[in-house]
Amino acid sequence: MKKYFIAAPSQWPILASVSLFLVLTGFINIIHNNWIGHYFLAFGLLLLVYMLFGWFSTVIDESIEGLHSAQMDRTYRWGMAWFIASEIAFFGAFFGALFFSRWVAIPILGGDEGSAATHTLLWPDFQAIWPLLKNPNTQLFPGPESAMPAWGIPAVNTLLLLSSAVTVTFAHWGLKKNQRRQLNAGLILTIILGLSFLCLQVYEYHEAYTHLGLTLKSGIYGTTFFMLTGFHGAHVTVGLIMLSVILVRCLKGHFNAKHQFGFEAVSWYWHFVDVVWLFLFVFVYWL
Repeated sequence: MKKYFIAAPSQWPILASVSLFLVLTGFINIIHNNWIGHYFLAFGLLLLVYMLFGWFSTVIDESIEGLHSAQMDRTYRWGMAWFIASEIAFFGAFFGALFFSRWVAIPILGGDEGSAATHTLLWPDFQAIWPLLKNPNTQLFPGPESAMPAWGIPAVNTLLLLSSAVTVTFAHWGLKKNQRRQLNAGLILTIILGLSFLCLQVYEYHEAYTHLGLTLKSGIYGTTFFMLTGFHGAHVTVGLIMLSVILVRCLKGHFNAKHQFGFEAVSWYWHFVDVVWLFLFVFVYWL
């Protein structure tokens, strides 16, 4: 007999909206040096964590109780697909800012493509060279001493994330074959590789600030570098939290070969994070 599950009315969506509103309000007030911003931000983050824990716990309980129908499964798959699509748009905006600055704005300031007058009138000594180490106004925005080399920590991090894509796929194969040891080992290795990536990125940021002079305030190169790599690092952190939750659920036996979308959703997200890093490595570090 086919069943159609209709979820009960939930308070979680409105709590999610309120928590995000408080977080945004807090950030805006902090930027404007208003003391109340820290309180808004702290309360918003606490409410956000509470909401996430409660909402996902509810969904997990529904799944364990067998309430999710085939239609509900399709709904979750479409929801995750659109979520990843929104994440692509999110990173696309920052990559667009990088490409526009690098291939449009900087060449114009440097006098290319019929913009000699702009170059002469604004900053006649400016040289359009990327990475931009000497900004047009060096007094307002001192440039970094050097760019972040690609074939150091970034290359190692690329290897780590590519390896993690292999291990999470290895875990997925184990789930499909009901090989619990392979499943758990693959997830544990993926988490270890992701944590190693984050540790190296923290060390890279320390080197950038203390030895290279590369900061958020060092002009368009520093801004785009930290916005792209920083948001990617935040997504890796979220992915690691998701993988840790899935590992606990796997240890409790929540998934099997036919019932595994929770695992699949996290693996989709992790593969998305890996692909974004490949673009970052090429366009932020290498080229």
